[in-house]
Amino acid sequence: MGSRPEWADREDAVRFAWYDLFGSIGVGLIVLTYILLQIERIRSDQLSYSILNAAGASLILVSLYFDFNFPSLVVEVFWLLISLFGIGKYWLRK
Repeated sequence: MGSRPEWADREDAVRFAWYDLFGSIGVGLIVLTYILLQIERIRSDQLSYSILNAAGASLILVSLYFDFNFPSLVVEVFWLLISLFGIGKYWLRK
């Protein structure tokens, strides 16, 4: 009792690299975009919605390049492709 957890003594336990920061910002953008959609401050047919999602997915993909996780890669690639589709659809409407 009262002893430190085993992981706390590991050298890499509190490692936060620049690419982790990029990934965290990306997650923040996607979550913020979803919140804005739910509180009706943004609409899914607006350019800003797709741009924010594409930026978030891109930043997460940068972090995944350095700290790979296959399921996350698949989700973010599709998130980015769908967002780029939305951007293209927006420009075709204009």
